[in-house]
Amino acid sequence: MSDTDVPAAITAAHRSEWARVVAALARRFGDLDIAEEAAAEAWAAAVERWPADGVPPNPGAWLTTTATRKAIDRIRRENKRDGKHREALILYDDGAPEPTGPIDDERLRLIFTCCHPALAPQTRVALTLRLVGGLTVAEIARAFLVQESTMGQRITRAKAKIAQARIPYRVPSAEDLPARVAGVLAVLFLVYNEGYLATGPDTDPVRRDLTGEAIRLTRLIRALLPGDGEVAGLLALMLLTESRHAARVSATGELVTLDEQDRGSWDTGLIAEGHRLVRERLAARVAPGRYQILAAINAVHTSARDIRDTDWSQIVALYDQLVHVDPSPVVVLNRAIAVAELDGPDVALAAADRLDGALAGYHAYHATRADLLRRLGRGPEARAAYDRAIALAGNTAEIAYLSRRRDQLGR
Repeated sequence: MSDTDVPAAITAAHRSEWARVVAALARRFGDLDIAEEAAAEAWAAAVERWPADGVPPNPGAWLTTTATRKAIDRIRRENKRDGKHREALILYDDGAPEPTGPIDDERLRLIFTCCHPALAPQTRVALTLRLVGGLTVAEIARAFLVQESTMGQRITRAKAKIAQARIPYRVPSAEDLPARVAGVLAVLFLVYNEGYLATGPDTDPVRRDLTGEAIRLTRLIRALLPGDGEVAGLLALMLLTESRHAARVSATGELVTLDEQDRGSWDTGLIAEGHRLVRERLAARVAPGRYQILAAINAVHTSARDIRDTDWSQIVALYDQLVHVDPSPVVVLNRAIAVAELDGPDVALAAADRLDGALAGYHAYHATRADLLRRLGRGPEARAAYDRAIALAGNTAEIAYLSRRRDQLGR
């Protein structure tokens, strides 16, 4: 392997192995802080040693072993000799297996553990994105539309609360799963969204590792809770969104919007599976939740052979239903985008403008306004809105698309 391939191998290992290493250490040592810090030290060791020694045949095993030794060194150094750590050291020495409970996937078990009822819902999501998704604090802050410093403090307080309250790292019982599933689904939704439109200047615009992992874990939850409508809804939503991945970024690295995508390149297998899940939920005749409605909206989009065949009245009706379930500003903004196709951009712009206070720091809000203003022939205002959207956007493909649309306005 050449010297230039080693950093790529380290990055690939981080994406594929981070959550598994953290989960394995958390299970063994019962301490999330030790698990995260030891994992970080293991990757630092890889950065130092792999260029000279070469990438090991099994990077995941190397990282797990190194991280485990780092954790044990820290425990011995700090003289943390309480019962749980003594037990972890014994297990490390004799290799005795530990019970897995109803969940035998390390990463999924860690997600459920982080979604402890003692933590506030947003804190559960943020902590799990950090520990399981491997997202940076900056990436998580963008997902929550808050400042990076605010999110950093939130994650730090969550870890402190876990330590102070002595919340154990344990396998949730089968009875625990339904009560914790809402927080788990929120985490997986945000992990998928980060992969769908990845942020950061040095990040691929679409991170298939994150989208694929989110889908894999949601499938596992579906197997555990086959009767949960929102689990089925989230899986359908992910599958229908993922079906369009081949058409989403052009050869030049620019985002391709739904109206311009080559629908012939959509994955018909994923679409069929997603539609089947949506139909199953409709047949259940149970009031749908947020993910089920979003999946139904995507089912309408993926049913149209051409953008002109889209049933916008049905989409607006579904958004009306969604607003009752989730009246968030982002949902209202997305409804306005659909309304523009029925009632015109002027009506949609009036609705979007009412969201300025809530979404002033959200790039998609300004991108939406820019497009509506463009359609209304208000070029200077559209240019200013594009400028604001570009300044706030974190996805390279999206920035390229917005820049082109702005430049097409002329002077």
